[in-house]
Amino acid sequence: MLAMCDMVVSTSKALFGLPEVKIGMFPMQVAALMQTMIPRRKFDEMCITGELISATEALEYGLVNYVIEPEELDDKVTWLVNRTINKSPTAIRRGKYALRAISDMTFEQALAHMESQIALLALTEDANEGLAAFNEKRDPEWTGK
Repeated sequence: MLAMCDMVVSTSKALFGLPEVKIGMFPMQVAALMQTMIPRRKFDEMCITGELISATEALEYGLVNYVIEPEELDDKVTWLVNRTINKSPTAIRRGKYALRAISDMTFEQALAHMESQIALLALTEDANEGLAAFNEKRDPEWTGK
């Protein structure tokens, strides 16, 4: 589940691992996602040993964004959510698609792709609303279109 999240908040008590090997399996599907998320040797070790890593290690490897004490979890998640809910859902959705599309491209290909995406994004209702709200010095009212 962690590999599918855009942002992750963990408590300091959490442990992370790929324990499939302990029951005669291997984390095949997760490997497709996680192989580029953390350093290769650490990923291989996690897959082969099935041993858990701490939340601090997960933060160090980039698996989580924040590690906080358990009693701070709700406040930290609320803080993170509040930083995103007032943004354009269209920009976020299209931006996530674009980021995934360029992950295997060369720099030149990625630059060309992202330039084309800017032009398409500028045609959306959210882009027009965002610009109007900025010019009128008001909060935007996103339509998600």
